[in-house]
Amino acid sequence: MPKDRTGALAPTERIAQSIIVLRGQRVLLDSDLAVLYEVETRRLNEQVRRNKDRFPADFIFELTDEEFEILMSQFGEG
Repeated sequence: MPKDRTGALAPTERIAQSIIVLRGQRVLLDSDLAVLYEVETRRLNEQVRRNKDRFPADFIFELTDEEFEILMSQFGEG
């Protein structure tokens, strides 16, 4: 995978590695988007909530408790 001079993954590869399939859709978690935009996750979510009219209806959704548990177990945090 291409890396920049600091050894970090190029943005395209970082994004590709962060994509997960959920409900049959390819998605990025808010925490991964926050890293991409170099902001705190809570600030990203705050701005999305304040500007809902700027995003398509399917841009954001909340995980069910079951989906959350499944993701946490996949990341070894559950």
